[in-house]
Amino acid sequence: MLHHVQLACPAGSEDALREFYVGVLGMTEKPKPPALAVRGGCWFADEYGSELHLGVEEDFRPARKAHPALSRPDLDALAERIVAAGYPAIWANDEIPGVRRFHTEDCHGNRIEFVAVP
Repeated sequence: MLHHVQLACPAGSEDALREFYVGVLGMTEKPKPPALAVRGGCWFADEYGSELHLGVEEDFRPARKAHPALSRPDLDALAERIVAAGYPAIWANDEIPGVRRFHTEDCHGNRIEFVAVP
């Protein structure tokens, strides 16, 4: 079982991360251990067992190809919420037979995929 996936973020972007991961995706922020909190960034978890760590990278560039794929039972409602918040929901249902999924990007351009729970 995968414990977490780490994505990079620019320094000082914690408020934007919270707006996207908590406000749009509905995840919960997890407190970072004090030794790691001084480095910046945020950790988030959802009720479905996914955990994402956003860590500060000095020479930040968004991950546009590499990405986490998170399973969600509420795929349509989530896509609507993401689009309403001004982010893309790019459906790719025809690429893998029998798999409903879409991609979006976070507040810094990191690619994230959401896959329907079968």
